[in-house]
Amino acid sequence: MNEQAAEATGRGTRIARFLAAAGVASRRAAEALIASGRVRLNGAIVPHPATFVQPGDLVQVDGRAVEQPGRTRLWRYHKPPGLLTTHSDPQGRPTVFSNLPPGLPRVISVGRLDLTSEGLLLLTNDGALARRLELPSTGWRRRYRARVHGTVEETALAGLSRGVTISDVSYGPIEAAVDARKGANTWLSIGLGEGRNREVRRVLAHLGLSVTRLIRVAYGPFQLGQLPRGAVQEVPAKVLREQLGKQ
Repeated sequence: MNEQAAEATGRGTRIARFLAAAGVASRRAAEALIASGRVRLNGAIVPHPATFVQPGDLVQVDGRAVEQPGRTRLWRYHKPPGLLTTHSDPQGRPTVFSNLPPGLPRVISVGRLDLTSEGLLLLTNDGALARRLELPSTGWRRRYRARVHGTVEETALAGLSRGVTISDVSYGPIEAAVDARKGANTWLSIGLGEGRNREVRRVLAHLGLSVTRLIRVAYGPFQLGQLPRGAVQEVPAKVLREQLGKQ
């Protein structure tokens, strides 16, 4: 019996899916929380991610009650540099989630931006949506502006459209073009389909270029625009439905 059929028969919602819909974590991360014994259902440790949650059940993670999932929501956030995209850091460094404006529900990010990167970061209260929007199968391009130091060879940039392999890691086609030059610094526009960890920095370093500033300006149809640094703006529900329907 598949998950949808099980829910239709009244068995409830699988707890990993429940946690994802509540914005606690992606389903994969929720399964890891369950495996580590950090999730309780009606006071008892959840033994397996196949456990089902019924309306009215009390679900807790690390002793804190999880609210029932609400409607799916998405926000645009202008991440400043110097913040980690994580809920907590063992070294005590500042994080995105400890610096969000007050009034937001618990949210998770759609993908990440590294410590020194800035720009558009999508936030959602639905872990399943976060995972869906991270997949390359959406066809959504991640677009960046990168300030680099070094000699930029436009033929090398054009060659990235065929993809590149670096230290046995294969990266898909990348759009790269020069926007402006000023002395030893050059601004590039970058577009890619997957957005692996530090992909832009690693690929440009492979070309002998040092990235001194990296700004994500778009994620699929969602733009950074004039959103002020550190600000959050919710995507209207109608726009969200329209964009998800186009996938």
